[in-house]
Amino acid sequence: MSFITDQQTLNDLNLLGKHRRGSIFSLFCKVNTTGGERLLEQMFRHPLTDAEAINQRSGLFRYFAGQGLVFPLSGAQVEAMESYLESPGQGNLPLAVWHNLRRKAMATVVRDETYGLLREGLLATVNGLHILAVFLQELVARDSMGLYVSQARAAMAVLEDRRLATVLGDKRPENWTLLTVARHDHLLRTRLRSELEAVRNILSELDVYIGVGNLARANGWGYARSLPPTDNIVWIEGLKHPAVNNAVGNSIMLEKNTNMLFLTGANMAGKSTFMKAFGVSLYLAHMGFPVAVAEMAFSVRDGLFSSINVADDLSQGHSHFYAEVLRVKKVAQAVGEGKRLVVLFDELFKGTNVKDAYDGTLAVTDAFARYRQCAFIISTHIVEAGEALRKRRDNLRFAYLPTVLENGRPRYPYILQEGIAADRVGMMIIENEGILDIIKK
Repeated sequence: MSFITDQQTLNDLNLLGKHRRGSIFSLFCKVNTTGGERLLEQMFRHPLTDAEAINQRSGLFRYFAGQGLVFPLSGAQVEAMESYLESPGQGNLPLAVWHNLRRKAMATVVRDETYGLLREGLLATVNGLHILAVFLQELVARDSMGLYVSQARAAMAVLEDRRLATVLGDKRPENWTLLTVARHDHLLRTRLRSELEAVRNILSELDVYIGVGNLARANGWGYARSLPPTDNIVWIEGLKHPAVNNAVGNSIMLEKNTNMLFLTGANMAGKSTFMKAFGVSLYLAHMGFPVAVAEMAFSVRDGLFSSINVADDLSQGHSHFYAEVLRVKKVAQAVGEGKRLVVLFDELFKGTNVKDAYDGTLAVTDAFARYRQCAFIISTHIVEAGEALRKRRDNLRFAYLPTVLENGRPRYPYILQEGIAADRVGMMIIENEGILDIIKK
């Protein structure tokens, strides 16, 4: 089953986009090859929903982080290999010889570069395969019981094929005749095409696992342990946003009997960043990726929805408030289908007046609290709604991000506290900025 999410959530959490500023994908994109980049994007677009598969992939990233390996080939080398191997070969050896003879003749007569490029691609591929073979041998020798040994040995079996071994063992490729080039070309691009496709997949995997593993080690990130869906747990120690420098770590626990966090605090106290950090961590955890946490365990979910940066839709004539209402409706429909979802609502109904926002926040939170198979974080600065909810539901946990006053100025420690915020600093900030004095003058 596919992990359920939508474009709004992907945008809220800034998950995808290589060239999108501050995206989580760009943060993790430490690969050297186009194949590695394609695989990384595939992993980002398709989080896993099987606990065993998640733990297996997470274990591989942890393993490579511990090895401290360097990817053995440059991006240019792999690009030359992929360009060569992706181009079509000839159906049989005589035809391959004829085509290479024709190319070489054209190179002599009209300076056609086709034969020269083919020869360069062949040499680059043979050299790259030789380097990969040595790398895999050293990887297996370093840890014969390592998690990636079976994949490494599968690739080594292809590279040690007696037909390919003859090519890789030739120490003087610069002396290859046209007939030798034709034979080797036919072997690599026709007879062993499917086997070398599997080797290329291994190369892409190594690129991703080494790059992401080294990134996790450099940043001191942890790994999440996935649990069966029925446990209905999300437990995180030292939660941080991976793209925030010098972030403050927080802890959170949601479970079957307290599956909803009602989060309060002043504007700028860090509510949105905390919710984004939580959402990003859940998403990465379902990918089996390293997470910016000290420790984490979670029950596998069917999907993740957020409502953090909902904008108006001028093309449809929708106001900000109506866009928020439609967003809540979409999430309600998904929750009502019985899915095990994680839902993040930041400042419900901020596009309307305070009274309607209070009533709407209270009613919607109360209704969603009935769905104990899901996990919710709902934030607001309307603290009165929290006091009313205390009397209605027993499965809510209340927490806030405080504001500390120092010499009449607010400071935000970004450390989650139990309870409901009692801060009233909005007017103080207005006065500190001298807005009223400016208007009066």
